[in-house]
Amino acid sequence: MPASRPRVVVVVTGSELARGDRRDLNGPFLARELTQLGLEPERILLVGDRPEPLQAVLAEAVEADLCVVSGGLGPTHDDRTVELLARALGRSLEVDESLAREIEAFSQAVAARLRRPLSEFASGIRKQASLPAGGLSLGLAGSAPAILVEHAEGKVAIALPGPPAELQRLWPNAVAHPAFQELLRRASAPERRSLRFFGPSESAVAAALEESGGDGDGVEATVCARDLEIHVDVMVSPGGEERGGELVAALQSAFPNDLFARDDERPIEEMVLGLCRSRGLLLACAESCTGGLISARLTEVAGSSDVFVGGVVAYANRVKETTLGLPAEILAKHGAVSAETAAAMAAGARRALGAGIAIADTGIAGPGGGTPEKPVGLVYLGVDGPEGARTARFELSGDRETIRARATALALHMLRRTLTHSGTDPRETAS
Repeated sequence: MPASRPRVVVVVTGSELARGDRRDLNGPFLARELTQLGLEPERILLVGDRPEPLQAVLAEAVEADLCVVSGGLGPTHDDRTVELLARALGRSLEVDESLAREIEAFSQAVAARLRRPLSEFASGIRKQASLPAGGLSLGLAGSAPAILVEHAEGKVAIALPGPPAELQRLWPNAVAHPAFQELLRRASAPERRSLRFFGPSESAVAAALEESGGDGDGVEATVCARDLEIHVDVMVSPGGEERGGELVAALQSAFPNDLFARDDERPIEEMVLGLCRSRGLLLACAESCTGGLISARLTEVAGSSDVFVGGVVAYANRVKETTLGLPAEILAKHGAVSAETAAAMAAGARRALGAGIAIADTGIAGPGGGTPEKPVGLVYLGVDGPEGARTARFELSGDRETIRARATALALHMLRRTLTHSGTDPRETAS
């Protein structure tokens, strides 16, 4: 890394995050945004609201060329970020009267809506309008401002509100500031080449990466398992283009049948919907062991209603028979957890919901209900579409939540393979 490249540290504050009561969304968002701009964070520090540890973390973070802090900008006693940031910078706190008027105007509207006197908000208004000396407001999200302070020969400290929607709304204001733009001029955003595999293990991909020469010569590669997919990100710095191309080509060659996306960040459910759309097919599903998780993944995508017509959670056998038209003799002969039942569920969903293609699942998610013949983790999938029917058998490991999540991912990828005619899993059979 060139010596002139700015050092970046992200600090995420909040005792509820440190305790694990809530999941941090700000750290990952800021890391992605900064990396795309060429300012990859060297550290992301998560700290609670107690003053001593927060003071220590901020004192360390402001030594970086860019320190970005989220949270602790509100009006309450435990919102200490601005006060402690000022102390870390050796600055006093000063009330910005113009900012105070902005916050007061917002507070007046809130007070009127809640039918409360404005006096209840007075102390919070002055507190939130207090900035480190020399700092400035980058705008409001609610009553909390984003704050930028230039210090120590071009270094920049930025404080953003904790609620993710507010932080993301004000983030562009920080990026647009001339001091931030000056840092960008010192950085060089690496080119990112991404590969996504479905099938090989994380260790197999890592071994192939090592065999092809691994990192170096202006290239940094990371391997990450996500929802049964293996994601490889190849970050190429200026001068490393040839080496980056060699590395990507080697990985493609190692797993030619398992690479399903290159430089495509869309989630698998969005890909499946796009494939259905391009082929003019309506999609339906029938779920047993996943309990609606496939439908949830599909309907998380905006605009999915033009493709996804609906799903049936057929948990009880009588629902499989009455709603999906599953013949009773199939259940009697093969049982609810079987390839035959999965195939009949998919055909029933396709017929009942008027779809062009349908996916179904049935299995034993545990922790109980397994037998030596049909253990916990056994899952059958069925697809019924224009080219016929296909089923697959999987034995999954993990707890109930993990098995259900993995079955959902497998179902979506089975749909993808069917729609793209891109081969089958060895565990799949067609009829």
